[in-house]
Amino acid sequence: MPLAGGITNHNYKVEVHGEYFVLRMGGAQTSLLGIDREVEHQASLRAAEVGLGPQVAGYFENEGWLVTRFIDGRPIPPEEMRRPETIRRVAAAVREFHDAAPIPGRFDAHAVVEEYRREAEAHGVAIPDAYSPAHEISERIRRVRGPQPLVPSHNDLLNANFLDDGEIRIVDWEYAGMGDRFFDLANLSVNHEFGPAEDEVLLASYFGETTAVRIAALAMMKFMSDFREAMWGVLQSGISELDFDFSAYATKHFDRLAAHARTLRIE
Repeated sequence: MPLAGGITNHNYKVEVHGEYFVLRMGGAQTSLLGIDREVEHQASLRAAEVGLGPQVAGYFENEGWLVTRFIDGRPIPPEEMRRPETIRRVAAAVREFHDAAPIPGRFDAHAVVEEYRREAEAHGVAIPDAYSPAHEISERIRRVRGPQPLVPSHNDLLNANFLDDGEIRIVDWEYAGMGDRFFDLANLSVNHEFGPAEDEVLLASYFGETTAVRIAALAMMKFMSDFREAMWGVLQSGISELDFDFSAYATKHFDRLAAHARTLRIE
């Protein structure tokens, strides 16, 4: 049975002798999006190890197909995700993965947007005018923040990737790699439309306290989260075979990062 919700891959719920699994089949040319299926496999194993992701039941290396146990959990609506009690639960779950043993792969949002631009150009996709000013801001953020400690990170904390079966579960580890914890936190925040109050709860729950430096870092990486999503849409518009309006997706995120830029203070 096909599972709805994915816009990169094909996902199916499969019954085997009364047990249920999810078969995940990667979409066309997903390696161009920076996806390494072996890294996804290893990240999924690590997520299961810490009780955050579904148990991995199989991996077909040649095809890059992943089979996991089906989680009989409920979606968490965005409005519920913005409640303080839910933010605390999710922050604890994300921190659990960040504190886990290293995984293969590397995720650097600043490098990703540049690679997406190069691949999009190679596939004949016109790069939006908004890219250049956004890239200038990206480089300023990179310089100001400097090198950051690397932790195992998910890097795609969309609402559809969360389930609640009594515990917070996170699925879809295809963009996972060693990265900046603030990208995950910002990605979670911006994808659930957190405001200042919700961000305060998120940072306090994750770190134990909120500081001006952490608030600034979160704001900068919110910009990078939307920049990554915008350029993901630009590249997908030229390579994906799926029935989805990737150009509109890119425009939405360019508009949102422009809103971030108007209030961003890079110091």
